[in-house]
Amino acid sequence: MLSSAESDVELVRAAQAGDAACLGLLVSRHQAGMRAVALSLLGYGPDADDAVQDGMLVAVRRIGDLRDPAAAGPWLRAIVRNACRMRLRKSSAVPFGDVEALALPSSEPTPEELLEHRSLRDWVWHAVGELSEPVRMVALLRYFSDVSSYEQIAALCGVPIGTVRSRLSQARIKLAESLQDSAALPHDDAAAFTAARRQEAEEMMAQAQQGEFAGVVEEHWWPDAEFIGPTGERLADDRYFAVKAMEFDLSNGVRQRITDVVASRNLTIWQADLISPPDDPTHCPPGVVWLHVLREGRVQRLRLFHPRPAREPAG
Repeated sequence: MLSSAESDVELVRAAQAGDAACLGLLVSRHQAGMRAVALSLLGYGPDADDAVQDGMLVAVRRIGDLRDPAAAGPWLRAIVRNACRMRLRKSSAVPFGDVEALALPSSEPTPEELLEHRSLRDWVWHAVGELSEPVRMVALLRYFSDVSSYEQIAALCGVPIGTVRSRLSQARIKLAESLQDSAALPHDDAAAFTAARRQEAEEMMAQAQQGEFAGVVEEHWWPDAEFIGPTGERLADDRYFAVKAMEFDLSNGVRQRITDVVASRNLTIWQADLISPPDDPTHCPPGVVWLHVLREGRVQRLRLFHPRPAREPAG
């Protein structure tokens, strides 16, 4: 029979090779010790639970950084200890609680790059897919798109900043729970799903740039679909307004190019460059985000958003 340390070694090595079930088992094995650290620093209450959940999520992202597999327990407890200290430092400055633990510093690789092993990637995306639509929307925007600040997410989703903070906190808690509960389950191929959505986006954008956006809307939108422009404008006939807005941009020489697509069940986010006409390089903002809410694969609601303002003219 393997000792605890030897068992940890085997689990860590399997997890680093991409075995999600082994990573889930490893975290579950040490959850009591992680919780004991949190309770010793934060006392009983939601902050201690949040710190443990933060530690689980960090372990998912950073299991490849663990150089000594036999030290998995101390490593996990140190992660929780750091999460607790962060909460203690920031508790007086962040009235709604710290929800930054899941966010990656800009100098690090993207979540997709960190989750390079297929099974780990699919495991995490499965957990994201289990979130409710409003919570999943803010999580996708925060962690997988350029619309990452609370202010931007609030503007795009049309909710107060406090609601964004609350939904991100819910996302973190639910993700930690789902990651534990679903580690050993089969998961759909997230990369294939996203690749299919990206191909669809590029095909639709190419059709739109050729002046055929009306055909895109007719084929891929519901007749009662909602369209909300970058400034929140709405007209009675949303589909007609969307087509006219695209035609207006094309007539002014503006073009769009898809740069990234994030997809999860009934939510799809397009990120696109806005290319101003050569004779008016500051005509439009540098980029636009298309936030699609789908029903049965067709667009039920589309919201456009500019993550960055238009560039100021030179001189």
